[in-house]
Amino acid sequence: MIPSAFDYHAPASIPEAIALLSRFGESAKVISGGQSLLPLLKLRLGTAEHLVDIGRIAGLEYVREEGGSLRIGGRTRESVLERSEIVQTRFPILLDTARVIADPLVRNRATVGGNLAHGDPANDHPATMLALRATVVAQGPNGERTIPIDRFFTGLFATALAADEILTEIRIPVPPNRSGGAYMKLERKVGDYATAAAAAQVTLDGAGNFTEVGLALTNAGPVPVRASAAEDVLLGKRADDARIAEAARRAAEVASPTADRRGSVEYKREMARVLAVRALKKAVERAGGR
Repeated sequence: MIPSAFDYHAPASIPEAIALLSRFGESAKVISGGQSLLPLLKLRLGTAEHLVDIGRIAGLEYVREEGGSLRIGGRTRESVLERSEIVQTRFPILLDTARVIADPLVRNRATVGGNLAHGDPANDHPATMLALRATVVAQGPNGERTIPIDRFFTGLFATALAADEILTEIRIPVPPNRSGGAYMKLERKVGDYATAAAAAQVTLDGAGNFTEVGLALTNAGPVPVRASAAEDVLLGKRADDARIAEAARRAAEVASPTADRRGSVEYKREMARVLAVRALKKAVERAGGR
């Protein structure tokens, strides 16, 4: 199939892009890598009268540490994230995540910001960013604003971005010593959307107790799911198998997946539990707890 007719715009700057979005309002869509939006348009599952392509705007692709945060440009491609030395050495959860997104051809085009801005609960970065307690930076006609990741996803394919705003950066707090993270995903075949997945980021004290915990699930409801009750089970407690098992059970309880060809609700909820256990154990191991 082919998409319905649209006008294509390739602004050379962020102000120009914002002006176009302000002019066309809800009839316009931002396109970054296009690996999520274009298939929807081709299948007529979505429409747009205007596509505003930010792919030619300079300065939106970078991965750097600055001001106590890892800063990722909104148009940073997954392949760039994979190759980043900072990510490889200090943020293994991000490397886990990028590596299981589609295939290398897609990752050469797909962008981290687009993955988040699309608002698809089946995408992989949302859960990881929830676990990392990231902040999204958006620019619009009124300037720049920051959005905590817990307030970013508002519904199925819906985010807190206004129609005339662009996601320009993701900021992730640099974790302290004895921190580790992991992303575990079950898929029918390499590159598929997750049947279920779990992201875990933890920090341990010298005695092996959890001092910080982030745990979130992919494809477990209409929006990415933070397992807050599961996090509370672990905070201040010993990083042992019994505590991790209880936290994973709590995480599965808040999952509300939809039955489809990937499995029943019961199966997906159970897989969320299993993957939460695996992600937490791997995160603890990477934090130096085992």
